[in-house]
Amino acid sequence: MKKANTDNQILVIFGSNGDLARRKLLPAIFQLFLDNLLPEQFAVIGAGSQVKDETTYREDVKQSLYEFAKKGVDENPDKIAEFLQMIYYKKVNNKTEEDFGALKAYIDHLSVTIGITQNIVYYFSIPPFLYEVVAAHLVKLGLNTEENGWKRIIVEKPFGYSYDSAIDLDKKLHAGFNEDQIYRIDHYLGKETVQNIMVTRFSNGFFEPIWNRKYIDRIEITASEKIGVGSRGGYYDTSGAMRDMIQNHLLQVLAVVAMEPPSVFDSDSIRNETVKVLQGLRPIKSNEIADYVVRGQYISGQVGNEVQNGYRQETGVAPNSKTETFVALKVFIDNWRWGDVPFYIRTGKQMPERVTEVVIHLKPAPHQLFKQLCLTEPNNMIILRIHPDAGVAVDFGMKIPGAGFKVQNVNMAFHYSDLADKKISEAYERLLLDAMIGDSTLFARADAVKASWKFVDPILEAWKNNPEIPLYFYESGTWGPNESNALFGYKFVKWRQPFEKFKTED
Repeated sequence: MKKANTDNQILVIFGSNGDLARRKLLPAIFQLFLDNLLPEQFAVIGAGSQVKDETTYREDVKQSLYEFAKKGVDENPDKIAEFLQMIYYKKVNNKTEEDFGALKAYIDHLSVTIGITQNIVYYFSIPPFLYEVVAAHLVKLGLNTEENGWKRIIVEKPFGYSYDSAIDLDKKLHAGFNEDQIYRIDHYLGKETVQNIMVTRFSNGFFEPIWNRKYIDRIEITASEKIGVGSRGGYYDTSGAMRDMIQNHLLQVLAVVAMEPPSVFDSDSIRNETVKVLQGLRPIKSNEIADYVVRGQYISGQVGNEVQNGYRQETGVAPNSKTETFVALKVFIDNWRWGDVPFYIRTGKQMPERVTEVVIHLKPAPHQLFKQLCLTEPNNMIILRIHPDAGVAVDFGMKIPGAGFKVQNVNMAFHYSDLADKKISEAYERLLLDAMIGDSTLFARADAVKASWKFVDPILEAWKNNPEIPLYFYESGTWGPNESNALFGYKFVKWRQPFEKFKTED
C-alpha cells in the first residue's frame, strides 16, 4: 500500500505519560501506522515530567497498546516492534525553561540523526492552565519558527473557563502562533457520523429542501453518559456539564446540523458557515434562565444490581456542591432558515444509556386525514445516531395490514456497521491525521470558540450569582429531572427516549 501524501514530520506529545496519551493518542498513531497513513519519515517524542530512558518509555508505550489498542495488536503483533522504533522520549518539566532548551537540542539531534525535516506538531495533552506556559516556552526557545519547517500546536478542550479567559488564552497563543497553526481539537467533530451529517444534507435532494423552518417543527440533540464522574470529581466540580459538554461538543454539533451550504467544500468555507450559526444563537437573558435552561445533579440510585453514589458522594466533590451534571436547554437561531424553530439540547451523567443522537421532528402534513386512526405520534422524524449503532433512520407512518386505515409509525434505518468492508476510523485517528496533513476543517476556530462562550457565559453567571435558580435532582439511572420536559411547553410533548426506534436487529 502506498504511503499517505503527508510531509515528513515530528510529533511532540506534552503530557505523554498521562491518560489521554496512553488511552487515545498512542493507540490512534499506531492505527495510522497499521493503515499506512504515516509519513515516510516520522517520529514521536514523548515529553513528560518523569525520568525515563528511551527503552523504558517504549516498553510503557507497548503496554498501552496491549491495553487500549487490543484489536490492532492482536491482529498485527509483528508490527509493534517496528512501530516502537519511531518512539522517543525526553524528560520535560512544562514549567522549566531549561528543559525546553534541552528539548530543542534533542529535536535538532534527532532530525539530523534520522534525517527528518523539522515539520513539528506539538500536542498539548496537559491541563489547560499549562497551555500558555508551554506555548510561551516554545516561542522563547524559537521552537515556533518556520524557517526550517512548519509548526503546529494541538490544544485540547476546554478552551478557556469563561468568555474572558478564552479571549485571554487566545491572545497568549497568538503571541507566538498564527491562527492557521493552532488546532483546537474537539473529538466530537472527528466522529464519522458527525461529519456525515453534512453529507446526509448536502448530497441528497430529498433532505436539503426540507431542512428549514417550513418543514421542521423542532430538533433535539442528546448526549447522555451511563457513568458518573468517577475519578474526575476534582476536575468536574470546577467545570460542570455546561462547560464540559455544551459549550464545545454539543454547540459544535448544533452548528453542523444548522449550517448553510458552503459555496466551496474547504476548511475556511465550512467553518465560516458553522461560525455564523453560533453567532446567530439568540442570547438567553438572566431573567429567562428558568424558562430556557434546566440544570440537574444526580443523586444515589439503584442501577442494575448496584446502588450508585450520588454526585456529592463522589471523590473530590464538595459535599454541598451545586455543580450541574445535567443540562437541558431550549435554543433559537435567529436567521432566515431557522427563525422560531426550537433546538433542544440535553446532556447528563448517570443516565440509562450512553448515546448521542440528533432527532429532527418534521411538521405534520397540513391535513391530517388519518389523525384519529394513528396509533403513534403522526409526526415524521429523521434520526441521526452518532453513538452507538451509528447511522441514519427515518420514521414515518404506514398502514397496518388488514381492514380499515389504522396507521402506525415504522422505522427505516441504515447502520454504519452494515458497511462491513469499510473501516470507520476513531475520532483521534482522523483528527491527528488531519493535523499532520494541515486540514483544519474539523477543528474549532477562534471566532467559533468566542461565539460559543458568549452564548454560554450569561447562563453560568446567572447560576453563580442567583441562588434562587433551582438545581433539580434526579436519581442515577434515569433520564434526568422531569422538569426538563417543561422546556417543550406542552404537556403531551416530552424528550424522545433514545433506543426506542434505532436498534440493530438481533
